[in-house]
Amino acid sequence: MSGALLQALVDDLAAESADLDARVAPLDDDGWLTPTPAAGWDVRDTVNHLRFFDRDALLAVTDPAGFAAHVRSLGDGAGDYVERLTREGRTSPPAEVLADWRAGREALATALRGVPAGTRVPWFGPPMSPASFVTARLMETWAHGQDVVDALGQDRPATARLRSVAEIGVRARPFSYAVRGLPAPEHPVRVELTGPGGEPWTWGPEDAGDVVRGPALDFCLLVTQRRHRDDVSLEVRGPAAEEWLGIAQAFAGPPGEGRQPLGRAGARGARP
Repeated sequence: MSGALLQALVDDLAAESADLDARVAPLDDDGWLTPTPAAGWDVRDTVNHLRFFDRDALLAVTDPAGFAAHVRSLGDGAGDYVERLTREGRTSPPAEVLADWRAGREALATALRGVPAGTRVPWFGPPMSPASFVTARLMETWAHGQDVVDALGQDRPATARLRSVAEIGVRARPFSYAVRGLPAPEHPVRVELTGPGGEPWTWGPEDAGDVVRGPALDFCLLVTQRRHRDDVSLEVRGPAAEEWLGIAQAFAGPPGEGRQPLGRAGARGARP
């Protein structure tokens, strides 16, 4: 991993966070309580989720032993950790949430820029390279940002930062099976996406019989489970590709339930 790549990824994470910041900063207190498509969560819950996991990420980067102790301390309550943090965040007024999130993500960015080459950063799953760690934070920030965009009825133009979200979506294909207790996929899938500037982004062997093709934005919305399969424009060829897109999951944690089709009244979904 080159130092330049890590710096570019940290820049992208900062830019993605700034985009979300610009959307929530003007909201009044009632606006922060706007429900999102993630069942049971409002805008404040969403930003708090990023705030608290940026805090955990900072600990993982700066004090791996301390992070390991933190994970051990969760014990049998690990499965309830997100819910406990959500309840904790609801005691903070929006102005405090925003200020703390800003300070935390700035501290995380500074720490990430100084991570030595070859470091493995611990997390709640397997340790990751610094580049993979930053990419995961970028993916989560973008995905939860989509919940806020949808809640506020806004549009968000696709950017080149989606390249990293798509990358982690492709690489997480085996995880999508493992987290469901399914056998690892045997057949390769070719992924051919069109970036926001018309540029081609591809993964997998050119001669693969199974292919996923379409806009990068649609692919990212699907693998982060922010849109139902019926609401994206992806061309899918072959049974292995069809099977994968039925369970695709770019984020860590238990299997997500996905989102209901947008055409269904009151459509909402899980909040990975």
